[in-house]
Amino acid sequence: MTTTEIYRSAKQLLRYGLVGIVSNLAGYLLFLLITYWGVEPKIAMTLLYVVGATIGFFGNRQWAFAYKGTLLGAGARYFIAHIFGYLINFLILLTFVDRLGYSHRWVQAGAIIVVAGFLFVAFKYFVFPKAESCIRGSE
Repeated sequence: MTTTEIYRSAKQLLRYGLVGIVSNLAGYLLFLLITYWGVEPKIAMTLLYVVGATIGFFGNRQWAFAYKGTLLGAGARYFIAHIFGYLINFLILLTFVDRLGYSHRWVQAGAIIVVAGFLFVAFKYFVFPKAESCIRGSE
């Protein structure tokens, strides 16, 4: 890995983190509010996941990864990545809240971090790959 690639990855991670902090903090506060009102945690997470993922697509595509490829190709890969992210989140809640009895508040906070790490790697290498890989035909 060259110095340029390291710099590019660090810049992407920082920008991804900023997009994620803003969207996930807002989503987590809504999660706490909705579950306080009595909505089951996995249902609340599902609703907020869809909204957050949709908003996050544009911030990550344009700003964090500065992706210049087609919207349709990136959108399809983004959807696939988020299916896996959602399943990870759902299984974490199912395991730690439903099976082991931990508080959904703390489990969801941890799940956000785990899913964010997974999604950064998926976005970097699968959803928004470097422009030259798109030119070679992976788009």
